Amino acid sequence: MPELLQDYVSRQAELRPNAIAVTLERSSLTYGELDQASSRLAWRLREAGCRRGDRVCLLLPKSPVAVVAMLGVLKADAIYVPIDLSSPAARLAPMIKISEPWGALIPAEAVTLLDEILEAIGNPPLVIGSVERDRLQGRQFESRFDMSEVDAYPGRAPEYRNTGRDIAHILFTSGSTGVPKGVVITHRNVITFVEWGRSYFGIEPGDRLSGHTPLHFDLSMFDIYGTHAAGAELHMVPPALNLLPHKLAEFIRSAELTQWFSVPSVLNFMAKHGVVARDDFPGLKRILWCGEVLPTPTLVHFMQRLPHVRFTNLYGPTEATIASSYYAVPECPRDELATIPIGTACGGEELLVLDANLNELPPGEIGDLYIGGAGLSPGYWRAPDKTAMAFLPHPRATKPDDRIYKTGDLARRGEDGLLYFVGRADTQIKSRGYRIELGEVEAAFHSMECLEDCAIVAVPTDGFEGNAICCAYVLRPGSAVSAANLRQQASRLLPGYALPMHWLAFDRLPKNANGKIDRPRLRSLFQHDTAMET
Repeated sequence: MPELLQDYVSRQAELRPNAIAVTLERSSLTYGELDQASSRLAWRLREAGCRRGDRVCLLLPKSPVAVVAMLGVLKADAIYVPIDLSSPAARLAPMIKISEPWGALIPAEAVTLLDEILEAIGNPPLVIGSVERDRLQGRQFESRFDMSEVDAYPGRAPEYRNTGRDIAHILFTSGSTGVPKGVVITHRNVITFVEWGRSYFGIEPGDRLSGHTPLHFDLSMFDIYGTHAAGAELHMVPPALNLLPHKLAEFIRSAELTQWFSVPSVLNFMAKHGVVARDDFPGLKRILWCGEVLPTPTLVHFMQRLPHVRFTNLYGPTEATIASSYYAVPECPRDELATIPIGTACGGEELLVLDANLNELPPGEIGDLYIGGAGLSPGYWRAPDKTAMAFLPHPRATKPDDRIYKTGDLARRGEDGLLYFVGRADTQIKSRGYRIELGEVEAAFHSMECLEDCAIVAVPTDGFEGNAICCAYVLRPGSAVSAANLRQQASRLLPGYALPMHWLAFDRLPKNANGKIDRPRLRSLFQHDTAMET
């Protein structure tokens, strides 16, 4: 097992320097090129004053150059902070302010965005490097160097002092108060999962892995470092394809992928548009998903068409690094309302279902889901109070620093020993005196053939019901079903008290920066809609 994440590329550069490491459309880098380019960048960062533990914000689109930047920052003993270019400056400014960066690496397309961010946070002194071949000029900054200068530096990395316990990157997640939280992830956090995943999935040289998720989302860490660990090829998916299900399917075919990894909404999108044929994607070995619940009808759709593919459900929050549990689906489900387990703990991880007093609950009882083990983040960047609230002492600690993370999810352990996700603690609601799990309501709607996509949320009311259940939906092309028809169909699957009271039709459900359904946005839209009704 390597000590640091950049060691994976250095090792592959020695073993297979001419093998393709990463590709996006017409741009690609071999392992030798990736190792040398990132080493040269590390020397340039060091010369510019970057020191061990400094943060470098990466305002970069998904590309081979972005991977060079990540590795170059790590080889400089620094910490990279991937920033989502598609978000507005008002959302990004707090993230950059919290991370207190030494510098930033940007392309030409990020000049205006960075200007707006720097203006919003008071123009802190930053060393700006351009990943273009020319220095970039903004209103609030002047770039200090560009990538053409990097070529003059040595192709072997400078000596670094970091260890596996040092921070590799900081990933920002949305805070419940609207203030983003920077999740600190160490080299060892990522390497532990990567080593388990490479072994469990059997990733090897010759494999061709998808790079679908954006680089500020933790799933991309397995795409990148899982590829590097095995000496495989990473095929980055152009973001423009996310709105084109036929093109996504064609990408899997033409890239001859052996592994696909994404959030479930992408699979749902392809399934609902019927773009996958029987025995399609002959080279594909594995489909993995994580981040949301995959509707069982979508899983059935894929398993019926791709009997040669292995399907694995992964579960885990950012705070526990990529994923903490897994479940390899043994056969195609016969019941489209059946719940797919989140399974058992990945190597080095521990999942606990506990009551309010942190006592472990017996099988069948629903409780709060906690995670412990090697993937657990040290906490939130410069936020000790938030860290203390979410990361608690392990109730069965064997070492002083043993901790568990409260996921905010509800789960139960089945009689089969497997873990089952029940829902978010904040999505189990009371309406009209009944306790309702919104995930179960949503599963019923996902089984309807007339729907392309749907999401169930709840909004508080002043009435006797307490919370109003709301359904956001997207009809399949050619379908003319009304909300009244949907309610009638749902009444055959759900008790009357669990039926939605409010409905909104969409051409496409709103998604957040990680590709998940933007439920806070939906709740806001329903609250506005219901306010207009009164």
